[in-house]
Amino acid sequence: MGNSHKHLNKVTLGGLIVTLGIIYGDIGTSPLYVMRAILGKTETIREEIILGALSCIFWTLTLQTTIKYVLITLKADNKGEGGIFSLYALLKRFKKKWMIVPAIIGGSCLMADGFITPPISVSSAIEGLRVYNENLDTVSIVVAILFVLFSIQRFGTKFLGRFFGPMMLIWFGMLAVLGIIQISSNFSILKALNPYYITYLLEMHSEGFYVLGFVFLCTTGAEALYSDMGHCGRANIRVSWIFVKSALVLNYFGQGAYLLGHSGGTLTDISGNVADPANPFYLIMPEWFLPIGIAVATSAAIIASQALISGSFTMISEAMRLNFWPKVSVKYPTELKGQLYIPSVNWMLFLGCTSIVLYFRESSAMEAAYGLAIVICMLMTTSLLGMFMATRRYHPVIIFTVITVYLVIEGAFFMANIDKFHNGGYVSVLITGVLGAIMTVWYTAKQIRSEYTEFAKIDNYKTVLSELSNDTSIPKYATHLVYMTNAQFADEVESKIIYSILQKRPKRADIYWFVHVNVVDEPYRMEYRVREIMKDDVIRIDFYLGFRVAPRINLMFKKVVKDMVAHGEVDITSRYESLNRNNVIGDFKFVIIEKFLSYENELPWYERIILDLYFVLKKVSLSEGRAFGLDSSSVKVEKFPIVIHPPEDLNLTRIED
Repeated sequence: MGNSHKHLNKVTLGGLIVTLGIIYGDIGTSPLYVMRAILGKTETIREEIILGALSCIFWTLTLQTTIKYVLITLKADNKGEGGIFSLYALLKRFKKKWMIVPAIIGGSCLMADGFITPPISVSSAIEGLRVYNENLDTVSIVVAILFVLFSIQRFGTKFLGRFFGPMMLIWFGMLAVLGIIQISSNFSILKALNPYYITYLLEMHSEGFYVLGFVFLCTTGAEALYSDMGHCGRANIRVSWIFVKSALVLNYFGQGAYLLGHSGGTLTDISGNVADPANPFYLIMPEWFLPIGIAVATSAAIIASQALISGSFTMISEAMRLNFWPKVSVKYPTELKGQLYIPSVNWMLFLGCTSIVLYFRESSAMEAAYGLAIVICMLMTTSLLGMFMATRRYHPVIIFTVITVYLVIEGAFFMANIDKFHNGGYVSVLITGVLGAIMTVWYTAKQIRSEYTEFAKIDNYKTVLSELSNDTSIPKYATHLVYMTNAQFADEVESKIIYSILQKRPKRADIYWFVHVNVVDEPYRMEYRVREIMKDDVIRIDFYLGFRVAPRINLMFKKVVKDMVAHGEVDITSRYESLNRNNVIGDFKFVIIEKFLSYENELPWYERIILDLYFVLKKVSLSEGRAFGLDSSSVKVEKFPIVIHPPEDLNLTRIED
């Protein structure tokens, strides 16, 4: 699919089906656990509580998902792409330093969701088997499903992806039909559409205000909906959401209608098992339909998990391009656009998901860990959304109203979710904290390094470079010598590069190439500029790559050189006479400058800690050469110390014999 605005606003039947399979896995499987979480093991089923819970769910889906995300936030696209990192990339050119904070916190929270959604979705679905065996230990089954799911990621999901849309269409159709059957026996449940009943829930429920923490679970997938906009298009999401929301509301109301028929009891009374209270989602199914319902629910849970895994790959890829994450190996298992596979992230997620399953064991126990990270992410998106609306010159009254309303709503959900912290919410906070710390360390260390990097004007070295290139007394190092440079200005390179060419070991070459990669705000931009600094001696190439474009510099550089040769701009044949006569292409040698922290530094304590942590992370990340996609056989790595704030006064005294 393209990333144009035409694609963004185009509605097709195929696009709608694909959207069902990609976008709604998280929010679509929420009926598996939301009503059970609200009622818990001991809450007495009363009409006021049921009507209040359903009213909360309906208006949360309306205000939070429909109005904020589907109608407002989807307008904040970056060349057709969505998500908090895309929004940050769109806004960062305005150079507001505070924006980095919500970007890192929000991105960490959304990634933390990838550790919790697969366990709770799959566990909730598989626990339906306890209808047949109430003592069934589902942990091993859930772990086995997760292992298979993560194992197949390396092959890509192009083939399976064809079934995701139709399968989710069946899922939402099943939700709607099951709900309609129950509602038809008790139309009074529709009273819950009145927001007045929300006050009943807050007053009558034993946990009062804090029950909103469980209500919030019905909208946790809204942030993922925004993140996946680029895959499906804004119009397809908006149209398909009408169907999805209708199916969700019908199912929730159907569960409510069933529960009204058991007023005075509890979910534990219905199941007769204190350890495993009944799940209203499965209670509304006819007994003969249960095997089918469990199978469809499990398929939907797996699809939801797949969506979160693929989304995590995309987010890490974006984070690397934005200097938020260490460079790691990225593979492209299919030719499908946007299809990534990041082995380290894949198995990190598997270990995290498995640990959560083994720690909590039951989906009901996981509910407390779910939601806190996402509501924080939503608050961060709201803050960036306000900046977006300001840059688009919305009326100040509209900006103030929208941001205030959603800060109040999400602030209330945040306070309600805080109550779950000691019951398991600390798990999501811990995961978010670790991910956020990695992003903060990596980004801050890059900033510290860039501040102290010395640059040299190429003009000052034109003469010596020209003479070196023609000095036959020095053995030729390479016909074409290519340096990767971080210098933003075309007339500069790092001083270390000049030192490498002239002093570390004089490197004679026929042509010196300086290559710089600019990560730009547009997600899929792929452009380059060539500057001939010295005729037939020094050439600079600047690549302008979107934050969703893999920097495969080896392939891109070859393409640029090929185009230059075709236009007669450069002669790449070997300068050795015998080889030149036979039109043999000269060799290309890449030199990568890798830096390490020198002991000759007096740093503030916080900078020392940041840089120490940075170099620990760097040891487990990809080398610069592999990160740029360079052929290792033609890459030379040179290590230079980073000397920042060297000691100025050394009290060293010479003594005489």
